[in-house]
Order: sequence, then structure tokens, then C-alpha cells
Amino acid sequence: MEQSTILEMRGITKRFPGVIALNDVNLAVTRGEVHAICGENGAGKSTLMKVLSGVYPHGSYEGEIVFDGEPVEFRGIRDSERKGIVIIHQELALSPYLSLAENIFLGNERSRRGVVDWNKTNSEAARLLRRVGLTEPPDTRVTDIGVGKQQLVEIAKALSKEVKLLILDEPTAALNDEDSDHLLDLIRGLRDDGITSIIISHKLNELEAIADSTTVIRDGRTIETLDMHGAEPVTQDRLIRGMVGRALDHRFPEHTPTIGEEVLRIEDWTVHHPIDRQRVVVRNASVNVRRGEIVGLAGLMGAGRTELAMSVFGRRYGTGVSGRVYKNGEEVDTSTVQAAIRAGIAYATEDRKRYGLNLIDTIQHNVSASALGKVARWGVVDKNVELATAERFRKELAVKSPTVAALVGKLSGGNQQKVVLSKWIFADPDVLILDEPTRGIDIGAKYEIYTIVNRLADEGKAVILISSELPELIGVCDRIYTLSQGSVTGEVVRADATQEHLMHLMTMDKNGTTR
Repeated sequence: MEQSTILEMRGITKRFPGVIALNDVNLAVTRGEVHAICGENGAGKSTLMKVLSGVYPHGSYEGEIVFDGEPVEFRGIRDSERKGIVIIHQELALSPYLSLAENIFLGNERSRRGVVDWNKTNSEAARLLRRVGLTEPPDTRVTDIGVGKQQLVEIAKALSKEVKLLILDEPTAALNDEDSDHLLDLIRGLRDDGITSIIISHKLNELEAIADSTTVIRDGRTIETLDMHGAEPVTQDRLIRGMVGRALDHRFPEHTPTIGEEVLRIEDWTVHHPIDRQRVVVRNASVNVRRGEIVGLAGLMGAGRTELAMSVFGRRYGTGVSGRVYKNGEEVDTSTVQAAIRAGIAYATEDRKRYGLNLIDTIQHNVSASALGKVARWGVVDKNVELATAERFRKELAVKSPTVAALVGKLSGGNQQKVVLSKWIFADPDVLILDEPTRGIDIGAKYEIYTIVNRLADEGKAVILISSELPELIGVCDRIYTLSQGSVTGEVVRADATQEHLMHLMTMDKNGTTR
């Protein structure tokens, strides 16, 4: 029996000042399927979903939307939700200090005569939480659970609204492999219950695993829709060809390193949890990196990779930090961010939107922020020097923006990441620590980031790269340290690195046995 179409978007065109974000886009989604949308950053994926969900209301775009057999004209999100369309954005919209139950029914309260019925609220919340696989009590605060579980709370919230079409924008971007697998299993279960899903993701292996159909969008246009279960299998290379308009035969640029003397050595580094001070998060870790070398840190969520990097860079994480840091053979002070920068160390955070950038400021001001002294005279910023500096980095790193006066928050994820790199390259560090530098960006932008990283190494920088993607570490790094439960469990040169070998080391406990 042929399944019916639940959604059609016909001839959707969306314009912003000076930009056509969507140009005659068409999308058809079958009832009860998981339909993926993929494309490079800036291709128009999220814009299309904002049109569908009413974030961009009817009248602000051209074209028509037919949902459940009826033409619809949404003036806002509440209109689309009343029809059963719910969108979960990449940045989760939960209130951290409210309970799970309060978040699930926020704006959709269970009340009697204008007063919240807490017994009904908590009992219904518990039922929804069980449905998405959570066992936490409904009165648990959102801030007390991890981001993977927060994604599940968002889905429980969607289910409370009797969702027919669930839109998930990069739902696994910030999740580890275990949480990602659990979320994908949940989406499969929702499909079995008759709920249709649209998923936007840059993780092509996930699309292979879960999608029934995939629509490729490039430069604001619909390129093709592929049947993922057709006679001819749809491979990741096939998707990449559609996304970038060409084959990426090599996902990682060729690179022959020129490695020199040791630049940075971290010895016996131990860090305790900032709240539970008895808990050791990093335990006696020792790593080193040489000039012109790219060294990877691999580990599962909670292994201590980011905690190690942040605590070395100005003690930005943890308590009871002990150990020594040596730069060019001499012990250096890194106890504050300013001291770490003076020592020639820079750290590009994994959360660029919260900690790495000022999203409501310009590219120009963001680039100069890490080294204002270099663009100042007599303590006053020279705007001409600052402008010329930002413009140079915009061109060198190919930031896609017509001007450095553009707000960083308006850039795509890949271009935001280039601004983060520009900021720290401008500081001219000897050691650059990059924490998840390609998280949430597309395959084409990743290649550009890898090329920039290789160029930095060729210029003599020592680079430490933290990544949750093992193929990325193997494809980019000259040497890889593995961490598990806060301890360094192995050191592997590129020639010997396989995903299986790294995973074995990443799952060892502190006694050297596999968990």
C-alpha cells in the first residue's frame, strides 16, 4: 500500500536584504517516514524549516505549504504547533532552573480553573519521560542532567503537543556516540508509532543509518531527493557529491609534516571537579607536542579531554589543579588566562557560540579581541589597523561575508569557526589547542578547516586537536593520545592508528583493563 504525502512545500523562495536564502525550493515528505535534509552550511536547510514552522511567517516568503492535505498559512510557531508540527532547534530551548515537568508543559500548562494542576503535570510528565527512555523524576531540574538527556526532554515536550511532524535540527551535534545512538533509536520508535520526522544533520553516517529519504539542498536550491532504501545504495560519497557539487575523493587534505623540537610538555596534570572536589576528573596526565606537529586527544564523553585543555589554559576548569607545564623546556605559569596567553598558548573552545565569540558584535571586533594591544596605540584601538587586520583574515581564511562589519551571529557555523581561528591566530601563539573545531559544520567547511590547521602546523605552530570523531583524528593528526576516566591510556602514531585500536584504548579503565 502506497503511503500518502503529509507535507509539500512548493516553490519556496525566501529573501533577506541582498541575499536569496531559498530559491524555488520544493520538498515532499511521506507520512510516517524519517526524511533527512542535508547540505553545506548556509545552503538554506534551517531557513526552510523556519519557514515551515512559522518562525518566518506567511507573507515573508513566496510559495505554498500543504500539510495533511490542506494549504496552511502559519503566522507563528503556535499556528504550526496547533497543526501538529513541532521544531527542536540546535540550541535547546529549555529553562535550566525549571523542572523537567515544568519545561515539558511550559506554555501548555495542565491546569484547572486557571491554576496549575501539579499532580496531573507530574504524572503526565513522568509518562512522557518514560516514553523517551528517561527515568529521572519529573521534579529534576534541567541543569542537573546532561545535554543528551536534555534532547530527550525536548522530544517529550514535542510529544505533549500531539506532534504529527517532528523537525530536529542537528539533534546529535553536541552528543557523544552513546547518546546519539539512543536518540536515533527513539526516532525509529516514533516512526513505528506513525510520527513523521524531518532531521537535519551533517553526520552522514547517521543519515545512512536512519533516513528513509534524503533531500539535498545546495546554494538555496533543491538538488535532488534520494530514496535511501532504493535498488542502488546511497553512500556517503553520493551525498557529498550532491551537497558540494563535486566528489571529495579525499576528505582530509594531503599533508607531509615537518616536525621539530618539543614546544609544550604537560606533566602529571591532575584536576578535581569544580563542585565535587573529591572527584578526580584528570589524573596524572602527561602529554607533549612538538613544533609543526598536530597531536590529537581522543576519548569518550567524560574522559577528561576538554577538562585537561581548559585547566591548562588559565585554570578555566576545576579545583585542586596540580602538575607542571613546560614551554621550550622551561616551566611556565598558566594559572590565569592572561598568563597562558603570555606563555604563547591559545585555546579555541568547543562551544564557540557561548564562549568563543560575541555573536552580537562584528567580525572585526571578534578577530581583534584576543590581542587588542596589537591594534592599539597609547592604549586606544586604532580602528584602521583593526579593520585591515580583520580584512586580511577574512580573505586568508575565506570567511564568506562581504564585509568584516557583519555580525558574527549571522554567519554559518563553518564561517563562525573561521572567525574563532582568526581570533587566536592573530594572537600569534606557539601552541594552539582546538577543541572540537569542526563540530556542527558541513563536509566542505571541514575540509577548509583541516587545510587551515595544516597550514598552521607548517608555519611552526604546535597544535593540539580534540575531537569526538575518530576518522577526523586519524585523518589529520600526526600522533594521538587516548584518555579514559581522566587518565592517558595510550599514545598512537598516525601510521598505527585505527578506529578499533583507539576505541580499545579509550575504553580502558585506570588499571589498564577494558571496561
